[in-house]
Amino acid sequence: GFVGCHPCLGPPRAMGVAVGSPSPPLMGLFLSFQQCFVCGEMGAAIHCAQGGCTRSFHLHCATEGECITQFFGEHRSFCAEHRPQQANVAAPADDTECLICLDDMDSSTSYHTLVCPACTHAWFHRACIQRCALFAGSTAFRCPSCQNSSEFCSEMATLGIQIPERRPLCEHNEIAELPDRHNRCDAIECLHPGGRRQAEDEG
Repeated sequence: GFVGCHPCLGPPRAMGVAVGSPSPPLMGLFLSFQQCFVCGEMGAAIHCAQGGCTRSFHLHCATEGECITQFFGEHRSFCAEHRPQQANVAAPADDTECLICLDDMDSSTSYHTLVCPACTHAWFHRACIQRCALFAGSTAFRCPSCQNSSEFCSEMATLGIQIPERRPLCEHNEIAELPDRHNRCDAIECLHPGGRRQAEDEG
């Protein structure tokens, strides 16, 4: 079937567009008539890669519709019904917290909850682990608990987590330097036994 493209997913051929698909001008016309199954509006450029599935959706509707895109290989996208699932995963216990934000996890498995396939006890929200992946890059992304990299990265990418091919952002000087530590006593009357000067010298 015809697979559309959008700027984040690369060229049509990389997404599996068959030879003989509509030319670029006709492709735009074709996409304008595709209805998003999430919001119901027209112009849905992303199509489920599952054979026989006719669902299309907008990029900005993917999270609401619980759809995923795999940011590797053919950059395939899947609707909520056909997206890859974690196999043999039991629901998190009632008191389970996200290892990243420390908020409570849902008591059942869902699109928004993921677990490390290596240690099987490190749970996190999809949005939380996605932020970690964007920060860490492919060279440093790993399970926050067991530090597994190969199995963890492979499964997260399959489940739609985007892992940039680069080093961590901190190695690219893309994070502002931390401000200097405040080391001046602002009290009207300094109560330090050695006086204000000694207090400031000690930080």
